[in-house]
Amino acid sequence: MAEFLVIRLPADAHAPAEWIAVDASGARRGPPVTGPLAEAAADVRDRKVIVLVPGADVLTAAVEVPVEGGARLQAALPYALEEQLAEDVETLHFAAGPRRASGKVPVAVVSRERLAEWLARLEDAGIQPWSMVPENYGLARIPGTISLLVAENQVMINDGEDVELVMQGVSPGDALAAIGALDEGEGDADGDEITARPALPRHAIVYCEPGEDERYRHEWIAIREALETVDINLLPDGVTPRLAATVATGAGVNLLQGEFGPRTEYWDLLRRWKVAAVLFATFVVLGLLDNATDLYRLSREEAALREVFLTEYREIAPGAPDVADPAAVVASLRTRSGTGTAPPRFLQALEDLSHALRAQEEARLGALTYRNGVVDVEINAPDVSTLDAIRNAVDERGRFTASIRSTSQQGERVASQFRIEESGA
Repeated sequence: MAEFLVIRLPADAHAPAEWIAVDASGARRGPPVTGPLAEAAADVRDRKVIVLVPGADVLTAAVEVPVEGGARLQAALPYALEEQLAEDVETLHFAAGPRRASGKVPVAVVSRERLAEWLARLEDAGIQPWSMVPENYGLARIPGTISLLVAENQVMINDGEDVELVMQGVSPGDALAAIGALDEGEGDADGDEITARPALPRHAIVYCEPGEDERYRHEWIAIREALETVDINLLPDGVTPRLAATVATGAGVNLLQGEFGPRTEYWDLLRRWKVAAVLFATFVVLGLLDNATDLYRLSREEAALREVFLTEYREIAPGAPDVADPAAVVASLRTRSGTGTAPPRFLQALEDLSHALRAQEEARLGALTYRNGVVDVEINAPDVSTLDAIRNAVDERGRFTASIRSTSQQGERVASQFRIEESGA
């Protein structure tokens, strides 16, 4: 599994950096380290480097943009965000992520000068970043849940959908109030409660450093009275391991796009690999010639075998015409003689699963195994309710019973182990 070195840059160029090695699932591959940025270069090895940049220096938002990716999207972003920008757009760099299920596009905006400064610091340390992501994207977006990270005199917060903010010098309660999570609604003329926008989730997950839980203990009480559940998790090893676990799974917007994106000098590469390229082309041509020879030889052998089969078959069925599919003829003879095989349960199970997935376009299949009449398959879905809908759809067809063996959160999605077996098994 691929490994990453996630480096968290401090806002102060003279302050120590923090870094940790993780794999593509977010699991740690070493302890968190704090020290001069140059020392992180020794831990890069063959790992790709993900750099977390200070969230307070980057505007993160989700906007509705009708155009698709590429140059047209880049040109449209300043207009989509103009009400939120206080600086001249010519001084800003815009980066966009994949369009979300809501239809909105996540966008990160940063000063060109600031981004260039971060890149210069990394170059001086001998580090080539694979991606640069605002640190608040390391706070996972969980549908139906408000997530907060409280540390270092700032609060990172998202509502599980499209609201993602970093606030400095505020308390957790202030951050929740700022996004409207503590609003009780407004009454209409008859005294009934109404809301002018979709209700925010009533559940919250809080991450904080040891000591922050005691500092805000009275505030937690007030928040619990306003929300249905509040789950507080301490970060004994600091903030970086928590943020790294999320961005390693691909979450967030990479700032290295457009003029700051990676550039490849293709001509230099071709010149450097000229001899190797000629040898490779020679091997490709020789391989094609060899394959053509094998194909001709195999076609001759196939024609000879067909002739032998037809001769033998006509001894059983005199006057039989030419046979286009000998395997089908053999299967037919087996069936008539009572030696046919049982119905293909594996194909029937796949048919029922395919039917269930048609209504769940965001679900993705992974590895699939079949043994003793049981199909085990990995399904990646946006949430647990989608998995439940797939299970119910398989059950409703009556031939098989589906069950969810396990689930795990992977970034913004849910991975599961799914089992399909014959009903009554």
